[in-house]
Amino acid sequence: MSVDKLQRQRFENKYVIEEDRALAIRDFTSSFMQLDEYGAKQPNLSYPVHSLYLDSPDLKLVQSTINGDRNRFKLRIRFYENVGDAPVYFEIKRRHNSVIAKKRAAVRRSAAAMVVAGQISGPDILANDDIYHQQALDEFTRLRSQLNAGPVAHVTYLREAWMGFDGQNFARLTMDRQVFTEPCRTVDFNPNLDNPVNIFGNKVILELKFTNRYPHWFRDLIQIFDLRQGPAAKYVDGVTKLGEHRFQMAYI
Repeated sequence: MSVDKLQRQRFENKYVIEEDRALAIRDFTSSFMQLDEYGAKQPNLSYPVHSLYLDSPDLKLVQSTINGDRNRFKLRIRFYENVGDAPVYFEIKRRHNSVIAKKRAAVRRSAAAMVVAGQISGPDILANDDIYHQQALDEFTRLRSQLNAGPVAHVTYLREAWMGFDGQNFARLTMDRQVFTEPCRTVDFNPNLDNPVNIFGNKVILELKFTNRYPHWFRDLIQIFDLRQGPAAKYVDGVTKLGEHRFQMAYI
């Protein structure tokens, strides 16, 4: 399975909701959007997402979110399956006020651990030879080196994704369930967690994403289902729930 439906720059609003409301929102959304092709093949309409988050030994990126820094970023390696040398994605997710900007490089799985360790670089390790991927990996590597960052957390969840395109505006609605995390110090892409903690319980993380103008039916959805926007930072909330010392010790 190869998933690369990246919105490189977008607006993003998050809501933490109950399952019954999520199911009603699914029915409402189906009139405006198409279900993601990968989720459509699954009985629960969702596919697994795994992210290895990198941070400094003293968790500078966690603190940046907790402090509410207006311009902040996260470093992570995302993967969707544990099959052969399927690519993994080195991602930089930046927030500039209310705008989300992402850069992503598709990297050969067999090379990922050595890239994180700073041992190799160059176009041969990329799963996509587009110059964009090389530039994204170069920036990821630079930021990792500046922070002396290494893997600290594995976050996994099931994602239900809906997509729509209207002219020059691309919109996406996702609902993430069963969000788990645990400390992780290795880059091995094992999808199985040993002692995970459930970050949000039975709640569903709803995200409304769009690239240009705010879709009019998003306003209707918010009003009809009485949604209240709020934070839901999977990595940071997981660290907070388990305690920062657990993740610092995982890396030091």
